[in-house]
Amino acid sequence: MSMAGNLRKVTGLDKVGSLRKVARLARRRPRVDLSHPARSPLGSSVVNCVTYRDGVRVQENGDLVDVVQRVRKRGAGFVWLGLHEPTDQEFAGIAELFALHPLAVEDAVEAHQRPKLERYDETLFAVFKTVCYVEHEQLTATSEVVNTGEIMVFVGQDFVITVRHGRHGSLGPLREELESNPEQLAKGPAAVLHAIADHVVDDYLSVTDSVQEDIDEVETDVFAENGARADPGRIYQLKRELLELKRAVVPLGRPLENLATLPIRVVEPEIQAYFRDVSDHLLRAKEQIFAFDELLNSILQAHLAQVTVAQNEDMRKITAWAAIIAVPTMVCGVYGMNFDYMPELRWTFGYPLVIAVISVACVVLYRGFRRNGWL
Repeated sequence: MSMAGNLRKVTGLDKVGSLRKVARLARRRPRVDLSHPARSPLGSSVVNCVTYRDGVRVQENGDLVDVVQRVRKRGAGFVWLGLHEPTDQEFAGIAELFALHPLAVEDAVEAHQRPKLERYDETLFAVFKTVCYVEHEQLTATSEVVNTGEIMVFVGQDFVITVRHGRHGSLGPLREELESNPEQLAKGPAAVLHAIADHVVDDYLSVTDSVQEDIDEVETDVFAENGARADPGRIYQLKRELLELKRAVVPLGRPLENLATLPIRVVEPEIQAYFRDVSDHLLRAKEQIFAFDELLNSILQAHLAQVTVAQNEDMRKITAWAAIIAVPTMVCGVYGMNFDYMPELRWTFGYPLVIAVISVACVVLYRGFRRNGWL
């Protein structure tokens, strides 16, 4: 019997009554190996559940309760349990087994939390906002640029529980990377917390680099020859997406600072040095985001100035043509009043003379406006 194979029954604790009763019922049914990197075909929220000892993955027999008790009895190793969008019922048994605080459990199930770090007795609860760049062929006023999710992490002396929300941010590759470095993984659950924080912040840097390409594209279009005709909706869309990215990145600064500086029982001083490095990377991402925000403001102001200049040029052209048309309108208006006694009214060359005067006046006005840049 595998430990992970019985975990799906533990997540239904409220329907059975006790963890031991769940374990007895589970022994009568076929086991499903949820330790496989792929998600369980039964639709359980459990993605992975593995025991580590001295940085090495260990195959444990028995149900989850027995395994956790053995780990605690030995006083060595820890359990890493991964979940994806669990329900209240699925998480109830796990919360009781690991003595998780109800407030933290509520946050982990409901999601939509700001990045934060909280301590509940011997358990550390951290919330990370994950981000990913949404690929698109061409940026439009409705393009989705940044997609966000969440990773909640419970860290104790002998366990790590990760709860992931969203379609991205899988921790499978991260788990494989950690398993390839047993020396780092042997430092305990805090090493897993650091790896998750480092993974999330690296994604921030990757997304900011991709967003910069979109900003460069918009900037090039705005300052092109016909920049005044560029769609300002793309600039607003980038600012909205950048605001979503800022909400994920900026609040994480204080939790990382606390992890790097404050004495925390489940985080060894040796691991705190690694958190300082992650905090430096986060600072770089924050600086890029603030710089992008200022740059987009400048691009938007430049675009509005271009539109204003283009409108002024259009108004000058309209005014110049109106002035030219006013000359023949005035002359024709005078000779259209039908008085009997008007100068040159009955003269043979009166009509050609009026046409010539009108033409000369219009040409003079046209050349004057062209010389002054109005036409």
